[in-house]
Amino acid sequence: MSGMTQMMKENILLKAMVDTSGLHSLVIRFCRCSNALSQDMQLFEMGLFPASFTSPKTAFTFAVLDDFLLDNLECGTSAMNYYSKLRRVTSSVFPHLVPDRYRELMRVGRQWRQLKQLKWHGFGHEKRKPKAGELALFCPACPQPGVNVDLAEKNEADPAWLYSRSLVMDGNFKAEHLFPANPTDKVALTDGLGFMVGDARYKMHLAEAKDIVNRSDCNNHRAVNQANASRHKLEATGIGGCACARHGCFVPHSMVDFQKGERLSEKEERLPLYYK
Repeated sequence: MSGMTQMMKENILLKAMVDTSGLHSLVIRFCRCSNALSQDMQLFEMGLFPASFTSPKTAFTFAVLDDFLLDNLECGTSAMNYYSKLRRVTSSVFPHLVPDRYRELMRVGRQWRQLKQLKWHGFGHEKRKPKAGELALFCPACPQPGVNVDLAEKNEADPAWLYSRSLVMDGNFKAEHLFPANPTDKVALTDGLGFMVGDARYKMHLAEAKDIVNRSDCNNHRAVNQANASRHKLEATGIGGCACARHGCFVPHSMVDFQKGERLSEKEERLPLYYK
């Protein structure tokens, strides 16, 4: 009886194993050899992504995470709608009785997306950390030394535009974003590594830049009025960035959140960071 009790203690109940076929409960017995991996790494080797690395009780299969990212990209499916579908697949009669793992899906989905980005951009087996903008792709048609252009083979007879880039700056001044209710819960996984400028570097620029209040002779100039308007409840009043003028591809590490409409200091920050 004592041996059976000890075996039951070693078994761990995985209360929710989330798959494309629905939610399932599994009893898992982890390897306890002296050279065994940790419980979370053993789950990874089985194709399961644990929601907790210390005491896993919920895990998502790699297949369901890939399916969620694809649905979110192509169909615009939110995490709540996607998980509602999984609850319906699990029990079409009583979906409300299926355990709620929506918050876990939100967190694990972000982690899975970051891991995929690191893999796609060649950091799967590298120890060095990615630099600013290295988790985003630039225009494949524009000249990139060392990527699609070899400057050693440059011919003096070639026109100058063949080795030059043309960039444009534009923005969306209606993409407003409120301050988070709990700022401590806001964790950036790829801060400054993709298309957006690093948060600390951008705030440093805004602190040093002079805030010039524009004046307009027009009766109701909308852009100027928006720039001068006070928005204490908004963390961002829009978004802007640089793009390739020839093909319209966004430039990595060149997009910023606007603080006051079309304020010039925010526009000036995009282009220098791209060349740095």
